Amino acid sequence: MTGRTSRFFTLSSIVVLCCAINSACGQATINATSPVSPPTWALLERQLLDANSAACEVFYNRYFDERGYLMCVERWGGDDGPDDAIENLIYWPMLHALGGSDNVLTMYKHAWEGHLRQFTEAKTVEVPFARDGMYYKEFPVMFDWLHNSEGLTVFNLQGLSDPNNHKFQHRVRRYAGFYMNEDPQAANYDPKHKIIKSLFNGSRGPLLRKATGLDWAGDPIEVKGRFRLGHGEDSYEEMVFHFKDYNDIVGDHPSNLKATSLALNAYMLKHNPKYKAWLLEYVDAWLERMIQNDGIIPSNIGLNGKIGGNADGKWYGGVYGWGFSVEIPVTLKLAHRNTVHLGLAGFINAYLLTGDDKYLDGWRKQLDIINSNAKVVKGKKLYPHNYGDDGWYNFQAAPYSQGALDIYYHSMNPADRARVGNNGWLSYLDGKNSNFPESALRSDLNKVRSQVQAIRDDSSTPDTRLSDDSMFNNPANVQSLVELMMGGLVGGKNTLILHARLRYFDPVNRRAGVPDDVAALINKMDATHTHLSLVNTSQLDSREVVIQAGSYGEHEFVSVTTNGKQTKISDNTLCVKLAPGAGVKLVLNMRRYANQPVMAFPWDR
Repeated sequence: MTGRTSRFFTLSSIVVLCCAINSACGQATINATSPVSPPTWALLERQLLDANSAACEVFYNRYFDERGYLMCVERWGGDDGPDDAIENLIYWPMLHALGGSDNVLTMYKHAWEGHLRQFTEAKTVEVPFARDGMYYKEFPVMFDWLHNSEGLTVFNLQGLSDPNNHKFQHRVRRYAGFYMNEDPQAANYDPKHKIIKSLFNGSRGPLLRKATGLDWAGDPIEVKGRFRLGHGEDSYEEMVFHFKDYNDIVGDHPSNLKATSLALNAYMLKHNPKYKAWLLEYVDAWLERMIQNDGIIPSNIGLNGKIGGNADGKWYGGVYGWGFSVEIPVTLKLAHRNTVHLGLAGFINAYLLTGDDKYLDGWRKQLDIINSNAKVVKGKKLYPHNYGDDGWYNFQAAPYSQGALDIYYHSMNPADRARVGNNGWLSYLDGKNSNFPESALRSDLNKVRSQVQAIRDDSSTPDTRLSDDSMFNNPANVQSLVELMMGGLVGGKNTLILHARLRYFDPVNRRAGVPDDVAALINKMDATHTHLSLVNTSQLDSREVVIQAGSYGEHEFVSVTTNGKQTKISDNTLCVKLAPGAGVKLVLNMRRYANQPVMAFPWDR
């Protein structure tokens, strides 16, 4: 497949052709007319965009049916539940927003609609709260945000490419309302104590009792000889054993801060102030708890609003807390499953709205406090990663660094860079790894090939596949593209908001992403400047591209310098017109976090 479209859905190509007659560009325009020999990175970038798009069609046709249902055995559970089903398409929204085929957008939207129907119809027999459907009101009935987040990654990023979709907008507001007490059946939030009441929460409200292994593992199922479980269990009994200690869920947990991404999405639609107010209220309450707890975010807030209130007074208690270490059923070894770092997402969301360093500073201080408890064993310095009844434990050779990259990315403070450690992309931006773009792009191309081969070699049948089996063959490999083109953080399976220095739009076809044949490379960036190279690899046709400051227009261009000439802008968009075969290097002077983020495309604002 070449270009953006193929035969998968002819409608998408018709839309592109119809829209091509309308062109829009920003007020500030750069005309690039100097031809360049297409650099290797540009050709690799275009090849990767096309290969990713084509491979996604292979994957979709193999694992999804005509309704958009994932062809698997539908189950509730922490190992193989509904969240894993749609997680099979993780990174597809980013791929389209970068400039992938319109069919990628069509497929993942079709899959999302199918997913909602499939898991509303899917019901448990023995797990009490999902007997009437695993989804209710198009949302998980109640589960923890490690899993809720995985199941919402595709939907939450749909706004990058499809912000005007009415179904999307209604769902964004409904989902946010589940956490703002706008739905009487989903009283998840206590406004007095500013807590989400349970680790298990959703469209049917919070679960206000201890959880059982059944609640986590799902209904009994045949295992041996039929399924390959991700944690190596060989029987349903081992599945339940895996979750036997996952009991203390009542009260708030830092991972619930990921629910703020729903309010942020709703705010970015029309800037309704209630969503911003709730988000900041909830995050500020957690920031205050960090201060009260000597700089460490507690992992349980009781229903009474007290730190450790539903964990015997232990600030480190509760499921997925600082002291949560459990036995692996197969090996009986301890696994340390502390997920408090997921809460950083809420602090970053607040920072996106305010630019206030206090939301980063609390987390950076926490990193320093934890690592200050290092100890030397046999001449080696070891750093703690967990805290229990006997103090800090789980000492490792690497410092505790959860969130360090995020903090540096948003602050661009050199002192924060020191906490990150080795990172090939950051070294490249520092001017120390010139081969990084080509090597990273080639690596992702190789992954596309190997994953498509794995799809073709997969001999499983729908009745021997669980929802998470096929995700290992997902061929959308976008890390190099997000880093190199957008200067962005890929994040991972819990990414609900895209953070990027730049985004691109095609003003001719009125869609997100670079136009056909255009390649972009961020060579360097610091707190105030972004160095960008743009190339039109087509030797026949000119191209127009709109550059946006930030994922959601949150940054501002102050000026642009090209060929030694500086032009003042004072806008969050810039248009570049590229003649056939032309290239241009831009130095963009920016004010970061100068604007309130918005989903709307540049020409709709």
